[in-house]
Amino acid sequence: MEYRNLYVGPEFYGELLQGCVYERDLQLGQQIHSKILKKGDFFAKNEYIETKLVIFYAKCDAFDVSNHLFRRLRKQNVFSWAAIIGLSCRMNLSEEALWRFVEMLENGVLGDNFVLPNVLKACGALNFVDFGKCVHGHVCKFGFEDCVFVASSLIDMYGKCGVLTDARKVFDCMGERNVVAWNSIIVSYMQNGYNEEAIGVLYDMRTEGIEPTRVTLSSLLSASANLCALEEGKQAHAISILSGLDLDKILGSSLINFYAKVGLVDDAELIFDRLIERDVVTWNLLMSCYVQSGRIDKALSLSCLMRLKGFRFDSVTLSSILSASADLRNLKLGKEGHCFCIRHNFDKDVVVASGIINMYAKCEKIPDARRVFDYTKEKDVILWNTLLAAYAEVGLSGESLRLFYQMQLYGLPQNTISWNSVILGFLRNGQINEAIDMFSQMKAVGLDPNIVTYTTLISGLSRNDYSSEALTYFKKLLQAGYRPNSASIVASLSASINIASLHHGRAIHGYILRQKISLSLPVATSLVDMYAKCGNLNYAKCIFNLIPEKELPLYNAMISGYALHGCAVEALALFKRLCKGGVEPDSITFTSVLSSCCHAGLVKEGLAVLYDMVSLYNMKPSLEHYGCIISLLSRCGDLYEAMQLIQKMPFKPDANVFESLLVACRELGETQLEEHIANFLIIMEPDNSGHYVSLSNAYATTGRWDEVSKLRDLMKKKGLRKRPGCSWIQVGTEFHMFVSGDRWHSHIQEISTILALLDREMQLTRLSFDS
Repeated sequence: MEYRNLYVGPEFYGELLQGCVYERDLQLGQQIHSKILKKGDFFAKNEYIETKLVIFYAKCDAFDVSNHLFRRLRKQNVFSWAAIIGLSCRMNLSEEALWRFVEMLENGVLGDNFVLPNVLKACGALNFVDFGKCVHGHVCKFGFEDCVFVASSLIDMYGKCGVLTDARKVFDCMGERNVVAWNSIIVSYMQNGYNEEAIGVLYDMRTEGIEPTRVTLSSLLSASANLCALEEGKQAHAISILSGLDLDKILGSSLINFYAKVGLVDDAELIFDRLIERDVVTWNLLMSCYVQSGRIDKALSLSCLMRLKGFRFDSVTLSSILSASADLRNLKLGKEGHCFCIRHNFDKDVVVASGIINMYAKCEKIPDARRVFDYTKEKDVILWNTLLAAYAEVGLSGESLRLFYQMQLYGLPQNTISWNSVILGFLRNGQINEAIDMFSQMKAVGLDPNIVTYTTLISGLSRNDYSSEALTYFKKLLQAGYRPNSASIVASLSASINIASLHHGRAIHGYILRQKISLSLPVATSLVDMYAKCGNLNYAKCIFNLIPEKELPLYNAMISGYALHGCAVEALALFKRLCKGGVEPDSITFTSVLSSCCHAGLVKEGLAVLYDMVSLYNMKPSLEHYGCIISLLSRCGDLYEAMQLIQKMPFKPDANVFESLLVACRELGETQLEEHIANFLIIMEPDNSGHYVSLSNAYATTGRWDEVSKLRDLMKKKGLRKRPGCSWIQVGTEFHMFVSGDRWHSHIQEISTILALLDREMQLTRLSFDS
């Protein structure tokens, strides 16, 4: 047109700049800008051209140039404001975007359907729900609520701020909904942990005939992964295939993540192999999948392949490799990963530094973990918490508490994870009162304990024999409105076992049934163990039979229950069933089976099990296994064979082995051997009063009363006393403990009277039978 001397007005240059906006062609746009300047002020100072230049540079993310031109505008209209606010949002300058919106309103320019979505996006990014509600008022006042893009942005803002009721209200009030609006409400539900609701909305969307996009299906896959909902995730995969959606990086990554979370590693591999294009994210996802499923060798092989394909490791890749080293307790591999991080300047990255600290902690190299922490200059809360957790795991409660207070000195706010680590450190070190005090302080500073806090406390109390207190905190967990997870349920059932409280165990089982909590393998195993150890073997069998796919821990719990109740035939039958089902038995399995044979006196069967353990399963018997066989031989009167086995076994015998022989000697009247073993036990454990009592009984049996008297004098001189027997019963919710010779119970008079009456009645009954 210029060559033919045709007139080219400002509007032509405006259209050319708009073309550059569509193509995001900064270089060509700069050439057009140069030509406009050469044309003189009539073109350069044209309001339309000035606005177009601001929009062009803003869309090309040229922040400084766009800002400069914007401030030089003689008239800032809604289009230039929309461009500059949108630029601030894209540059993650959300606060600046909101200040510019306020400035725009003060200048008398009202927001439109281009400005408002960006402003709402900034509110969501900053979690400024109050500001967002003010913008919502602006939307309603000026009639933009019918614009589908503004309404979708409102849903997204409320979702990011966690106000899902308002997000849903906006969605329900929309007259017209496109796929963007549906995606906004689905993503909002999913990001706030309402995964089931997100899946439900997707079904509604399909019912209304709206075709899902990649964003929709990615959100559904994420929700399915969070719920471990296999069927729903597979449906999303099927929809993507039926819709003809290519396996790009977004959809492919979501599918790999889903299959990894539900434990279908082979399917995750298939998706990875079929991806059109792979990036570092997809490689990292599959590597993380291998690490989480325990396939560490495959994870390391994949990292080598990733390097061969020309992909550079990022912080996520290195974190996975360090996590693999930690899981394997492979210090050599961990150190190699650490050296790689140093060579490629990753060691200053807080995510990688956390992985290095965790690796050294898992490899029990706490001083090395501390050195890495001290070397890292930019420390965030996650890094502090990683070292806190390292100290806590090994019971260094003093170090964890000192580090906890150092966080305050550095101005870092301790979060729930920080408090949980300190509580765990105290519990690991057996400092129960300090752990409970820390729990109370946590509530006093206004920080609510979460499900992990309660679970940590319940587990720690149960492990430290504070079982009644553990059950009390389980009740408090329920009162706080939390739904217990499998770890808290297992810990509470363990506490019930410790105090042999069938009442509490059944109450927990009742809660599981009422709340329709799924019987996961750990929960089912704990229930079987609880019922068996609390005296109800039939209930244990019922729970065992309810689980369709049984794994080794469940078998072990049931076999142990049979052994405890003297049901050797049933224990052996279940053991054979386990082996035929292709389940590999472990050391615990053989201990339980041998124990059941020992209780029933099944010598032949017990020796056969030991033979299978060595020949079929290539397992070396431990001292505990030998102890079971020695006890079995002893109880059946084969003392000579038992002594021979003690001499031949590859372990130095402990006191438990000889104690089983001692009991058998007493029962069989082998006084001389009993005396010999008792003397030997006294040499092994000189402070164990039980051994002195056994030797005293041996002397008394042979009428050597002088020796008995000397032995009792020796016990007095050493300050040793026979450990009194102890038993307890539960009446209602109250426990009553009785110790042999104890007269301190509050109801001792009534108890003694009843016992005297019962004794008298038994004597009269015996006399009547004799007559």
